[in-house]
Amino acid sequence: MTKDSNSRTPGLPLSRRGFLNATMAIGIGALGASTLPGPTRAETPKKGGILKMGLGGGESTNNLDPAAAISEVPVHTLRAWGEPLLDINPDGTFDWRLAESAEPSKDAKTWAFKIRRGVQFHNGKTMTAEDVLATMRRHSDAKSKSAALGIMRGITDMKADGDNFIVTLAAPNIGLPFLMSTSALVIQPNGGLDNPGAGIGTNAYRVVENVPGVRYGFERFANYWDQSRGHFDQVQILVINDASARTAALQSGQVHIISKVSPKIAHLLKRAPGVEVKNVTGRAHYVFVMLCDTAPFDNNDLRMALKLAIDREEMVDKVLAGYGKVGNDFPINAAYPDFDDTIPQRTFDPVKAAEYYKKSGHDGSPIILRVSDVAFPGAVDAAQLFQQSAAKAGIPLQIKQEPGDGYWSEVWDKQPFCATYWGGRPTQDQMYSTVYLSTADWNETHFKNKKFDELLVQARGEFDDAKRKALYKEMDLLVRDEGGTICPMFNDYVEGIRSEVKGWEANSVWELMNGLAPHKCWFG
Repeated sequence: MTKDSNSRTPGLPLSRRGFLNATMAIGIGALGASTLPGPTRAETPKKGGILKMGLGGGESTNNLDPAAAISEVPVHTLRAWGEPLLDINPDGTFDWRLAESAEPSKDAKTWAFKIRRGVQFHNGKTMTAEDVLATMRRHSDAKSKSAALGIMRGITDMKADGDNFIVTLAAPNIGLPFLMSTSALVIQPNGGLDNPGAGIGTNAYRVVENVPGVRYGFERFANYWDQSRGHFDQVQILVINDASARTAALQSGQVHIISKVSPKIAHLLKRAPGVEVKNVTGRAHYVFVMLCDTAPFDNNDLRMALKLAIDREEMVDKVLAGYGKVGNDFPINAAYPDFDDTIPQRTFDPVKAAEYYKKSGHDGSPIILRVSDVAFPGAVDAAQLFQQSAAKAGIPLQIKQEPGDGYWSEVWDKQPFCATYWGGRPTQDQMYSTVYLSTADWNETHFKNKKFDELLVQARGEFDDAKRKALYKEMDLLVRDEGGTICPMFNDYVEGIRSEVKGWEANSVWELMNGLAPHKCWFG
């Protein structure tokens, strides 16, 4: 809900067959480099200053346990103090962080990650492959309720061997390194087993203040291993859930960066002195989700009626103000390498929607859709548009606006019909493994389809590009036609920054430069 250049979308730098073949031919260097990443900027970064960020998507119930990070502010705080084995660069290549490289076996069922030496945790302890192993084991435990649990279930064995972390899979997966970039999988001392919410990691900033739902404070970690990052002396994250208040804070200079600029005011904000508006297109999407195992949404005819009763073009125009594109009721678009553009685009059809609604046998009582603007910018407006278009099909949609504080803990994944958003994932496998696999902890629609699960496992080990694309198309259609996701639009990330913030780069993996703005930007 966890984020490229505008000219190239993230994906494998080679075809996947070429990716694996190159690895076998060249060795570990094909999947890693021992040199540290450095800035490729026209300007030299300057050290110093206090960066203040005004972010939406924080609650008083939040904590620092990576396993519990499901909304924007917890993930941004996590990105400030913690690092995974690798990240994804804006051009889709691997950005090796706590791992230097990865080497697969010939069948891609066993992977060896070489762990970087000399990395220090904020508590002074040196990170080892044993810490990596303990971290992965914790996120593999159902009791952790980790966001990464769904993708960890495909692992049958893990071990530490010297500087290597070795993973054995139940089935081949040529995209395993992408899964290891999941934000929840930041490496903690002893895996976080001693205190998962301690906020002790290896990143450029260490936690000095933690007031959930209000503010977070960080200071530069003097012993950070990568001197090309972490230019600010301090970073402050202020939770500002109200969009108007965020915008006002940016204009007044109270904060330097804000997330989730309302597209409806983006053109006005561009005119404000000292302010820049940044937007990037990618995999992010806004959705309304139904629990497939809860009445009345356990009836696929009713689900289909609602999918046909939404005017996608109107929503993109009026809610996104053109900062996005229409969706097609599955979470994949042309940003993904295996996207199939032959799948017909679903359109607003009140006549067919009425037919499906009648066929469903629904009793005519109000269908309650719960929304809050913390779900996504303009969520309430989008719900009202949905209500109006559904009425044309005779579907009685009722909007219930929920408070922002507690929305992610009390509404999402608990109430049968609500608004939410996703930032997408670098690959289709990761998106589907995280949200649509039957056993995924973040299966927010309770979509459980045996055929879908089988296809997903098959696609992970399919080296033939055409065959794999066909498998994903079949999965796309299952989600589109039988799932509980209504995906009316893919949104741009629209963000505001003060002009003194330098080093900004477009990255469509997630918002605010994939959460790396505090690490890569500086004051100029």
